[in-house]
Amino acid sequence: MKKDTLQISYLQPYNGTKKSKLFFYDGSPDLVSVFKPGKSSAKKRLFITDGTTASLKAMQDFSNCFDDGCCGSDFLLVLGSGEAYKNIESVLTIAKYALENNLSRNDLFIAIGGGVICDITAFAASIYKRGIEVHLVPTTLLSMTDAAIGGKTGCDFNNLKNPIGTFYPAKTIYYWTSFVQSLNDEQYNSGLAAAFRLSLVANKELYEIFKNQSQLIKNRNQEVINNIIKACITTKAEIVKKDLTEKKERWLLNYANTFAYAYESIAGTGVVAHGQAIAWGIARQVELSFKKDYCKEALKNEIFSILEDFGWETNPIPSEVTGGGITERFIKTIMSSKSDKIQLLMLKDIQNANMEDISTADLESVLK
Repeated sequence: MKKDTLQISYLQPYNGTKKSKLFFYDGSPDLVSVFKPGKSSAKKRLFITDGTTASLKAMQDFSNCFDDGCCGSDFLLVLGSGEAYKNIESVLTIAKYALENNLSRNDLFIAIGGGVICDITAFAASIYKRGIEVHLVPTTLLSMTDAAIGGKTGCDFNNLKNPIGTFYPAKTIYYWTSFVQSLNDEQYNSGLAAAFRLSLVANKELYEIFKNQSQLIKNRNQEVINNIIKACITTKAEIVKKDLTEKKERWLLNYANTFAYAYESIAGTGVVAHGQAIAWGIARQVELSFKKDYCKEALKNEIFSILEDFGWETNPIPSEVTGGGITERFIKTIMSSKSDKIQLLMLKDIQNANMEDISTADLESVLK
């Protein structure tokens, strides 16, 4: 089993983690060989996953090591699957399970799953006994390209997306990119949307992959998938190294999130895949950039063509949102997450975006 290594550095240490080490493994996932459940070690390890991940064929040998959730000094906790479980109750369930099994601050949490599991496990780790080491095994394209990288943790609360959380980088991240082949189309497209978002604001070469190799991407060509994942990791790592706690540069990584989070909140928890909401948010933000004369119509049309080629929503009002006063509901939801003014990144060209003040009239112009 071949292994490659990358590192993400942080200018300031959080939880003693100045660098996140990334391991890449070829071939089918082999968690038993890497983690050796039950082997005597100085640390207790709590593995956290969800029902969907636990049912994967690649997880069966690993899961079978645990009898009633226990294997020596290792423990396995299986939570519910999906966005509906990205809540404070799940975070507290992790903490309670760790307490019941006497994990100390010197022990270890290991998340195996998508963005939800990575986010809530890292959040639980950041608050458990004031900080326990956390490792991540991302199993979805979205978590590989986005959620596992950069130290953001959190959960949904009060029908809002990620209003509570911490900055708490993982010590180690383990990559089996072949997990992507087991994803359903919605999960796969969700990860692609997050990668495409990053290409617009921070990596022109990645944008060209989406523009010129769409059929290989749709066919899940493993080499192209690996190129997308590593491009996202290295690009995001450079940004996070400069600005872990989102004072300036890291704003780029939030591109389209204002619209996307509003979409998810209005549609209802778990109704819309996060990547689907991101793609729609991209369309709205690009449309706004065009209307305010930041980008040319040719660029807007090219981006819309790529979005539509991958089957992503570009209409002003997404089909999952129904009822009256839709524009007003979107604006109200967006404003509820802002303090005194709206600032959004306006795309001038690929890998060229500036933060600008936006009025509610501007928002209204792209939500009708």
